[in-house]
Amino acid sequence: MNGVLPLFKEKNMTSFDCISQLRKILHTKKIGHTGTLDPNVDGVLPICVGPATKISELLMQSGKAYRGSITLGVAYDTEDLDGNIIDSKPVDSPFTDQQIDEALENMVGDIEQIPPMFSAVKINGRKLYEYAREGIEIERPARTIHIDYFKQTSPSVYDEEQRQQTIYFEVGCSKGTYVRTLAVDFGKSLGLPAVMSSLTRIKSAGFTIDQCVKLSEVAEAMEAGEIDQYLVSLDDSLSQYPSVDLSDKLFQLVSNGVFLDIDEVNSSAQVVKLKYQNQVKALYQFDENKRQYRPYKMFLN
Repeated sequence: MNGVLPLFKEKNMTSFDCISQLRKILHTKKIGHTGTLDPNVDGVLPICVGPATKISELLMQSGKAYRGSITLGVAYDTEDLDGNIIDSKPVDSPFTDQQIDEALENMVGDIEQIPPMFSAVKINGRKLYEYAREGIEIERPARTIHIDYFKQTSPSVYDEEQRQQTIYFEVGCSKGTYVRTLAVDFGKSLGLPAVMSSLTRIKSAGFTIDQCVKLSEVAEAMEAGEIDQYLVSLDDSLSQYPSVDLSDKLFQLVSNGVFLDIDEVNSSAQVVKLKYQNQVKALYQFDENKRQYRPYKMFLN
């Protein structure tokens, strides 16, 4: 069994829960995910199975996209609805769509973001959420993230009784972006406390939500002997890299981890996908010092 399973992670499950169940369903221990999702977030969670686990770190580098909602007028310590309310301020007059659009647009591009206390980022050997659970606030260095786009997906809703306003958004962002924090920072830009009130990941590692399958569907396919219909091949999962077809001679060299000259690869790309008899056998990376392509990821077996 070898490939990437585009799983739809349901709410109230951890990413490890998914891995644990899949090991039982697929009868293999060689499984890895491509970046965790919080329990209260559902959506795209690509799972690497078999030799494909070697590319999990590559898939994690890709950008991601989310849809969700931000509620203005209230803030939680966890930056989502799982925590405790720490601030509130009434939205006396709802913001117009134009005001919301402008505030969202101002957050597009490279921006600085401070990771939330309730996160798995490690400082001094401990995860931030461990400090947070003890009521300890730790100074966190800001990170540079990239926001491709940040837009409304439907008209906002104003709750006159609660005096809160909820906006509905879609965002495309780089690896390492905390959308919870993005929601809080959006609120700050409008002078209000805010919370991420819902979130669904709709794209990750090149997979979209309409490609995903649930655990129950995986179990059914496995029982019917049709699991291959859901496994995306290494070739397709690595479609961002240009392909190079190997001759018998070059395949023998690659099998022994030999560096390849530029004219043998015949490409100007930094990373190339080497194929032999229509199967991906390796990723090779260009070495600036040696001016040759060297082994990066091997899939010979």
